[in-house]
Amino acid sequence: MTRSRVLPRALLAAITAVTFTAAAIDAHGNRDGSGTRNSLTILVPSAPGGTWDTNARELQRAMKENGIVANPQVINLPGGAGTLGLSQLVQMDGREDIIMMTGTVMLGGVVVNDSPEAVADTTPIAQLVQDYQAVFVPGDSPFQTLDDLISAWKKNPGGTAIGGGALGGTDSLIAHTLAEEVGIDPASVNYIPYAGGGEVLPALLSHSVDAAIGGYAEFEDQVEAGKLKALALTAPKHQPGIDVQTFTEQGLDLYVPNWQGVVAAPGISDEAKDELGDIIAETVATSEWAEARERNRWTDSYRPADDFATLLDSESRRVRDVIVESGISD
Repeated sequence: MTRSRVLPRALLAAITAVTFTAAAIDAHGNRDGSGTRNSLTILVPSAPGGTWDTNARELQRAMKENGIVANPQVINLPGGAGTLGLSQLVQMDGREDIIMMTGTVMLGGVVVNDSPEAVADTTPIAQLVQDYQAVFVPGDSPFQTLDDLISAWKKNPGGTAIGGGALGGTDSLIAHTLAEEVGIDPASVNYIPYAGGGEVLPALLSHSVDAAIGGYAEFEDQVEAGKLKALALTAPKHQPGIDVQTFTEQGLDLYVPNWQGVVAAPGISDEAKDELGDIIAETVATSEWAEARERNRWTDSYRPADDFATLLDSESRRVRDVIVESGISD
């Protein structure tokens, strides 16, 4: 099984510290939240173009166009399936003018990268949306159905390469959970992690991998163009406008939610937590956010802080169990 290589955390921190500190910390000096409505930083712990980045920039646009926050800023700090950004946020104890995108991927990244920080070390603000992943093959693949792929996979688990995002992330969890569901030893899965959809697509088209898992919306244009074929969707039920059967519709008990939310730094005041929660609640109630959900095929899964904290606890345990049981990490 292929494992991702992670740079030492100290080296990663050294590489990014100057840029991030200059852009985020020095630019926002208040610790009492008094300027949050004037200037709020949204930290994206991944590279531009991914799901977290898209979420953040849609939030930014909705906040600004509706006057909810006068000057919202988005800063990207990729690394370690989100754990580098998590580490930076945890070190900003008491900072009340910054929030960070989080989601299923980060929970897996914490386990796989043996992160000393956990999402539980932050202040939950709100869950936002969830989207659905799909299993893709090249348009000219011999696997034209999910059963075709599973049949070949069973015959040669190690020789069937499955691509996707970071090891321990949503794509990886789906691959290993699917393997277990169909009777394949999860530890035998030949999972090839990539930095994002921009790397997964050429790997699929060049047949460097036999199949890949990724966000349906991310590859929808390629499916419509016939370059890719989607074999199964991770949604709990059939989705209007998406002509792809779910795993459940194909007789497999598999549903791995890929949700996104926002958290704040630890140690902030109750007043600041409430203010940040109000900002998010106002933002997700706008027509701009509704349009963003529809455009990106996101399902509304908004939960305020207390409900989100409960979800984080249960999801952290679930993701850790899947990772350990599949042999991805000890």
